[in-house]
Amino acid sequence: MKRINLLFTLLFSICCLSGSFAQDWPQYLGPNRNSTSPQKGILKTWPANGPEVLWTVNVGPGYGGPVIKDGKVYLLDRDDKTGDIMRCFDLSTGKELWKYSYEAPGSVMFPGSRSVPAVDGNYVYSVGHNGDLYCININTHKPVWNINIWSGFGGKQLPIWAVTQCPLVYGDMVIVSPQAPEAGVIAFNKLTGKIIWKTPYMGNESYASPAVVKIDGKDHIVVVVSSTNPFGHKELPQTPGKIAGLDPSTGKVLWEYNDWICHISVPSAVDAGENRVLVAGGYEHGVVMLKIEKKADGTFSAKELFKHNEFGDHTKPPILHNGYFYAQFTTNNRRDGLVCMDMNGKIMWKTTRNPLFDKGSMILADGLIIATDGRTSLYLIEPDPSGFKPVATAQVLSEGGINEGDQMASRVGGSTQNWAPIALAEGKLLIRDQKRMLCLRIAK
Repeated sequence: MKRINLLFTLLFSICCLSGSFAQDWPQYLGPNRNSTSPQKGILKTWPANGPEVLWTVNVGPGYGGPVIKDGKVYLLDRDDKTGDIMRCFDLSTGKELWKYSYEAPGSVMFPGSRSVPAVDGNYVYSVGHNGDLYCININTHKPVWNINIWSGFGGKQLPIWAVTQCPLVYGDMVIVSPQAPEAGVIAFNKLTGKIIWKTPYMGNESYASPAVVKIDGKDHIVVVVSSTNPFGHKELPQTPGKIAGLDPSTGKVLWEYNDWICHISVPSAVDAGENRVLVAGGYEHGVVMLKIEKKADGTFSAKELFKHNEFGDHTKPPILHNGYFYAQFTTNNRRDGLVCMDMNGKIMWKTTRNPLFDKGSMILADGLIIATDGRTSLYLIEPDPSGFKPVATAQVLSEGGINEGDQMASRVGGSTQNWAPIALAEGKLLIRDQKRMLCLRIAK
């Protein structure tokens, strides 16, 4: 009997540990890099002033989001005078536990942080404004290795919006896609920083981070490369961008799609299932769905299933739920708001400006979408192809806070630019504006 009880206790402990691990949000877009959380028990009613605020901390201006692992929060913050700052907080209290900063001079339009770290084992990986990839030991709070993925690979003048890579930890590698002159995609040994493989430059800049897509049951690393920016690079040949699938072990290009027209690609590719890849864009460009087909000789080809400009997303990849995609499709000239599209590219509905969703962040949890609108409001939404179904809403973020001297950024992006990715773990939602990061209780 004692042996049975001991076995039961052990199994129960393992289940509890597994459950706690499943609640982490250790990388960009969550545990599976698809904007989906295993969190259950989402609260469907909120007080008039919104979900309970457990704590707040001050942060510098920017667009970088947090990650959560083992009860700790990691955020790559930035001060253009100090440089990049890796900060670690206690998830329960918001107390800052440690920080590590390094020089990273300079400023660009829309200044501030712009990427999301990744935590793996005893290390946190991040890419800063200037392309500094750091591996920091979370126990010693010191860097283990670092390399600049831009200037270290032939890059001179920074891309217009700086370097915005969110590292992908894959097996024993950390993979980034800087599209520097001497390296398009690079895989480093995650413990030593040694280069395992790299691809050539793929033709244009990109702000999209690598994604993992299953093709015939095997992983492909999918990268999205912009078309030539006609405003920022008038001197260059105007060429289309590309979407490419790589062998994770070697970096070999397995397939390419060479008709992607979006001159500032930010959202990562989405695994749409059944060997399909969805890529969304902003800047007056929309969406393309590809079917990756394996030929008799073992090579692959990419077939375009549909492409149109009635669906897309400026900064984040769409959410896929029960065969439908949801995205915030606003561009410099369009205001389509939250949009729902089916697998065949048919638009089911748009909120347009009522309400307006503009570059916000979204998470799928417990069958519901938790979304910021890019400005001040947080929404709880029932995803339904028949129409927009808000469950709860509250104003939780502050307006303004951006660099008021940057008139171009204000004119183009608006006076309130709360665009950072959000994170969810242990029933706590981490959300930020241009001055603060808040922790909200949104689950039982």
